[in-house]
Amino acid sequence: INLKGLNDINPNSSLFSSLSFFGYVIAYFTSPQMKLEFKRFSLEKIGFFIILLELLGAIGLVVGLKINIILSFSSLGLFLLMLSGVLVRIRLKDSILISLPAFFYMILNGFIFFKSIYF
Repeated sequence: INLKGLNDINPNSSLFSSLSFFGYVIAYFTSPQMKLEFKRFSLEKIGFFIILLELLGAIGLVVGLKINIILSFSSLGLFLLMLSGVLVRIRLKDSILISLPAFFYMILNGFIFFKSIYF
């Protein structure tokens, strides 16, 4: 299998994911709807902690463009957060359409992690 071209995608995918998570963090503090989602997930008590992890992950994806080990840890952390998000949505029986963003970011950060440890 020729995986040579995968390494070229790394900065773009990391920046895209990072900006998305920065946006999500901002939305948590500016949109009451975001806090209601955490309540619906029965995660309102740890919502701030989750947002803090997402912020650290977003920062790590940017810093990780220069320091690979930080990219690995950040992308793995975001992958695990999004895996948890997918599992919560499955538990709540959310539709595929509503679950798609968490699944997309899980796959994207898994891909970034894979590339960070193999290239």
